[in-house]
Amino acid sequence: MATEKRLNNIFLSASIPSPDRDRRFYDTADIIAIRDAVKALASVVIPNANLIWGGHPSITPLIKHVLEQTNIDVNEHMILYQSLFLEDEFIKDNSTFRNIIFTPKQKTHKESIDSMRLKMIGENMFSVGVFIGGMEGIFDEYKLFKEKHPGALIIPLASTGGASRILCEEIQFEHKERLINDYAYMVYITIEKYTIFQLKSIPVLIVCEDKKSYLNAG
Repeated sequence: MATEKRLNNIFLSASIPSPDRDRRFYDTADIIAIRDAVKALASVVIPNANLIWGGHPSITPLIKHVLEQTNIDVNEHMILYQSLFLEDEFIKDNSTFRNIIFTPKQKTHKESIDSMRLKMIGENMFSVGVFIGGMEGIFDEYKLFKEKHPGALIIPLASTGGASRILCEEIQFEHKERLINDYAYMVYITIEKYTIFQLKSIPVLIVCEDKKSYLNAG
């Protein structure tokens, strides 16, 4: 009897920075780049792996758009996490997704979001974490992701600006300059067991069994 193929889990941490929050995130944010990167990533991941994210209202509609453009039923390949603390602010686009995990409301907003992140990042096995745009939450999720998944590949897309740019500048990454300067996000094809999310001249293998083969500078 054939065994069911186990799909890799890809973690997405992303948001579009708000002008009402810390200006260091908003002032460097490239909103078009953030949207393009999220859509390109989702286009590659959802047919081939599981995409897991916390439902920021600026990001979920982009993933919904990709889902609606997909000709096959891949809804099961997506898991959306939401804290019930924000129940009154849930957007209608959430109803598009079948797999929504609601985490309990805590005493404060921060405690509720921290609880959701701990469940989302701590209770799943991830092979890759992708960080796009974002604000303070990018740092919180990166720290927790690194703690829970020390062997996972981390991709901070610095060219999208915001906290992801700061993160990329602060951590060691072999192709940091390209991540900062490249803006063309595109979908590559599946080659054997690999699916490639390409950053212009950097093909990043985000769906692969051999973590050591994830990057090829071309």
